[in-house]
Amino acid sequence: MGNRSNLIGRKSQLLNVLITLVKEPTANAGPKQTATRKLALAAVLTALSVVLGSLSIPIGMTKVAPSQHMINAIAGVFLGPWYAVVMAIMTATIRVGLGVGTIYAYPGSIFGGLIVGLVYRYVKKTDYAALTEPLGTVVIGATLSALVVSPLIGGSATLYFFWLAFAASCIPGSILGLVIIKLLRRSGLDKYFV
Repeated sequence: MGNRSNLIGRKSQLLNVLITLVKEPTANAGPKQTATRKLALAAVLTALSVVLGSLSIPIGMTKVAPSQHMINAIAGVFLGPWYAVVMAIMTATIRVGLGVGTIYAYPGSIFGGLIVGLVYRYVKKTDYAALTEPLGTVVIGATLSALVVSPLIGGSATLYFFWLAFAASCIPGSILGLVIIKLLRRSGLDKYFV
């Protein structure tokens, strides 16, 4: 319980870091400045995902955390596939280290952000790319969890169990991500995210 209180108690510090790191973008930002901004935003989204991810629902040997998929959708659209993958790996590592996530946080988060970023960048630059997060999470992540990760750690859950558990988490999460992306764009705050 101490870890959860400590994470929630840092919410105001996180907001101060966000305000400090993500300032008004300049029109003539160079590649180094853009990379620094993306890295800072990835760090803030990682911290936010860890804090929100601690509010999860255990289902079997997994934990349903729609907030992780919401952040994956946001990162995939605003940061691109590679920053989204790094952010998902860092989030999973911290959550597992704190004991608020399981080993399934890795395959359950990495591929969702990757697919959203790839679809947004290479297929169609639309915010609705956020809704492709379940393709990465369920089709790739859940399948790897059932066929590779679970047998390695002695689990016996079926492929259908993982598909259902991961879908219960990522479908609402990707919808929430799309809603937040739309709200950020409508309010003009999206300029702080790129």
